[in-house]
This record gives sequence, C-alpha cells and structure tokens, in this order.
Amino acid sequence: MTANPPSQELLRKLADRLGPKGFTSEPSDMEPWLVDWRQRYRGRAAAMLSPESTEEVADVVRLCFEARVPIVPQGGNTSMVAGAVPGEDGRALILSLRRMNRIRAISAAGNNAVCESGVVLSCLHEAAGAVGRRFPLSLGAKGSATIGGLASTNAGGTQVLRFGTMRGLVLGLEAVLPDGSLFDGLTPLKKDNRGYDLRQLLIGAEGTLGIVTAANLKLIDAVGSRAVAWVGLASPEQALELLGLLESAMADAVESFEILPKAAVDLILAHVPGTRAPLGQAHEWHVLVEATAPIAAPGPEGVLARALQAAIDGGLVEDAVIAANEGQADAFWRIRDSIAEAERKDGPGAKHDVSVEVARMPAFMVDARASVERRFPGTRVIAFGHLGDGNVHFNVMAPRGAEPGWLAEEAPLVTSFVHDLVVAASGSISAEHGIGQMRLAEFARLTDAARLGAIRAIKDALDPRGIMNPGKLVPPATTDERSLAKAPPRP
Repeated sequence: MTANPPSQELLRKLADRLGPKGFTSEPSDMEPWLVDWRQRYRGRAAAMLSPESTEEVADVVRLCFEARVPIVPQGGNTSMVAGAVPGEDGRALILSLRRMNRIRAISAAGNNAVCESGVVLSCLHEAAGAVGRRFPLSLGAKGSATIGGLASTNAGGTQVLRFGTMRGLVLGLEAVLPDGSLFDGLTPLKKDNRGYDLRQLLIGAEGTLGIVTAANLKLIDAVGSRAVAWVGLASPEQALELLGLLESAMADAVESFEILPKAAVDLILAHVPGTRAPLGQAHEWHVLVEATAPIAAPGPEGVLARALQAAIDGGLVEDAVIAANEGQADAFWRIRDSIAEAERKDGPGAKHDVSVEVARMPAFMVDARASVERRFPGTRVIAFGHLGDGNVHFNVMAPRGAEPGWLAEEAPLVTSFVHDLVVAASGSISAEHGIGQMRLAEFARLTDAARLGAIRAIKDALDPRGIMNPGKLVPPATTDERSLAKAPPRP
C-alpha cells in the first residue's frame, strides 16, 4: 500500500500534541539522525517526533495511522544495518524514543528492572550495580544503544554464551501497535498460555510491527570476582575443544569465549596505539576467556588456571596467561574490542554478521576464508567472533591499494559469495545485527518461500497500512509472487 507524505495539517497536529520539546522540523536538529551509524545510508524526513510518554507515542501513532504516514522508530541509531534511518523519499517521520529514558522500577529482590525505551544500556548497568545486580548484556555501543533498540533487534553481545540474547532477558514488554493501540505485557508471568506470544513477536521485529515503549528486564547477581585469560592455540577446532573442557570444569562460570585469528591481532597491534601482545610468541589463533563468580562465592581464577594448565599439558593449548589485575584484564578486552577500529584504519572491507551451528563454526572459519581469498585474489579475511554461540563476524578486507570504488563495486559480489557459503552451511546471514535495509535484498534472495510468506503475512495483518519502519526487514513481494498470490486456487 502506497504511503502518504505528511501534510501540513498532520504536522501541525503533531506539533500541538508534542510541544516544542517533542517536535522539530529544523534540518540542523534532524541531521545527525538522518544518517546511519556506519555513514552508508542517508534519508530525509519532514520532522522528528520525540514523545515523552507512552500516551504521547500512542497519540502520535494513531494520527499517523489515520493519515497513512510512515514512521521510523529510532533509539540510539546504532544499527549496523541502517535499520533506523528513514528512506530517501522523505515520506516517513522519525519517531525518537530518546526522551523516554526513565527507569520506572528496579528491584534487587525481584531481580528485574522496568525501563523505558530510551534508557541507554550503560545507564541501566549503573542502576543495576547500585542495587547489587547487573544486566548481563553488553556490547561496544553500550554508551548510546537504547533498551528499545536492543529489544527491537534482539541484540546479542559478548555474554550470549551464558545468558542468551535479548529474547531471554526480556520478562515483559509494552508497545504501541500500528493503529495506536497499546499492548501492555510488562507483567513478568512465568506461565501464560493465552495464544501467540506477542512479546516475542515484537522482539527482533526491528520496529516493523510496533514501537516498543518499555521493557521489563531480567537482572542477575553482581559479579564478585572475575578471571580473564588470553590463550594461544593452533586451530579453531582446538578452541572449541577447549570451550568444552572449560565448561565441564567450571559449569556456567564461563561467560565469554571470543576467538580471534592471528591476522586480527596483527592488525590491532599495527594500528591501535597502546595495545600489546598478551603472549610472548605468535599463535595462529587466540581465545579470550572470561569467567565470573557472584559475591561471596569462591573466585574462578584457581579453577580456570588448573583447567588451562591441563590443556597445555595435553597439547590442546600452546600458551595462556591469566590477567594479574583488572587493568590487565581490561587490556585483553581492549584488543578484542579494537578489531573494528583497526580494520577501519587499514582500509575498506565488506563486513558480515553470520551464524552457523556451533559444531560447524571452526571448519567454516577456515574453509570459508580459503574460498573467499581464492575467489577474490588479494582480499584478506578476518573471521572472529563468539565461538560458544556460532556467531562469526566474517570481514573481508579489500586488496592493498584497491581502487576507491571497491566498496561499491566489488563488496556486493563478495557479500553474495559469503552469504552463499553461509546458506550452504545451513546458517543465517544475520546473527545479531538484524536485516535493516542493508541486508534486505540478500534476505529476499536467500530466504525460503515459507519463511518469507509468514513474515509478510504477519506484517500485513498487524500493519495493514504499512506505516511501521517501511523498507526494513520485510522484503517486498516480487511481481511473480504477487501474481501467484492473486491466482485462483487449482481445482
């Protein structure tokens, strides 16, 4: 269904409802929010709406629904796939949730926090820490990513191994649906068999089915102590075997298990000042391990040290070191967190966020790298990620001295090739970043008809006027698909 551009009458109604703090059409005010995080996509909008309450969100959505004007929900605008940027046609209005930044309730006894969508992740971390608890999800953009965006994209991060993605951390959800009605599902019921789980449907929907306005989130015990180790080994297969060994020895104390190739470490040491190699010798592969224990429980360092020593004695690990203090632990993590910075300084690259079955991840990292570098001579693959959950950040760096147009001309060919390898391995082309608009064409190309049909049917049912974050996640039907849908049933 064709959307309408916002009329002056609609803009006046919205301005009256939201007031000067909640409505702006000034280009300078909107400029930072019209460009995506990676500076790859730019859109246009007649106005940016910044409601302060769920009631204001509902009123705004209702007005836009009646006028058939699209809305692009936006939190911290940290999407890696341009999922929160309006289109170039200027029909959509930006609906910013950043003013809705209150933590409505937080309970140490209940192990939960009710946060509005605009609460920044790092602020939740601080609030949880103040009551002796923590929210066990962290990522590089924690200083700007918001709770609404994290829920809408089913964010992951470095602790999925133990705690899962946002789907497992959201106890309840409040959202405004496309017609302006309110879904009030904040109560954290352990048993609720009233049909479809709308909470889980909205999580990961990227704002295409409604606008998350608040979430009831799971908190856990604060960390009493942690042990962080850097490990050198010969192959990803050995890394996966090490993970199994550590989980057997330490139960669920292992929170993070990150794998990096030598190429990534070398790039960081070359481009990021202040970093240094944790181990004395070079290794083909590296693993960063973090294990934790709650307050009043024995620290994990002793068990981790014994497990790593056994791995070294058995020939599974070449070398390992456990951080002697918090400063050294942070230095280890800085290496892991500096990959994107080092890649940026090194040159352009085609970045992919993919997942495969955990058992297949080691072979995929090695075999897919060889296939890509053979197919595209001169490229350099840096494959790293969260080994415990099968998430591979598979980045293909341009050849040295590549022409300025490489990213626009060659990178799409590289991406299609990589995604074909992922599908051949029964994996997903989006592990934790979502589809947005950047992966929309590839999602349509590689997704089976049953999944696409169900996604479109759900979108059409809940958002019949197509006003919610158009051009994201849901691929439009092709001419052939539309013709087939209209064809009469065969006798």
